[in-house]
Amino acid sequence: MKNTNRGKPSRRRVKPQREAATCRYCREKIDYIDYKDIENISKLLTQRGKIFSRKRSGNCAGCQRKAQNAIKRARYMALLPYVS
Repeated sequence: MKNTNRGKPSRRRVKPQREAATCRYCREKIDYIDYKDIENISKLLTQRGKIFSRKRSGNCAGCQRKAQNAIKRARYMALLPYVS
């Protein structure tokens, strides 16, 4: 077996540490996501009315559940369409 380093010390690449992104609701310390706030809730929906995933929306698990309930309430109250 041949040595490919040729006497040089091996250098391993070090990946830079990325900061954990916090969700917008945790950053702004919002406890309750209001279902009547259509402007903010509509940012979490696609053009067809589907709810964005946690990964896509950037929400934490707790805030995603709160947002999901707010969206469902707004749909029930006919503030948001179920499908567009």
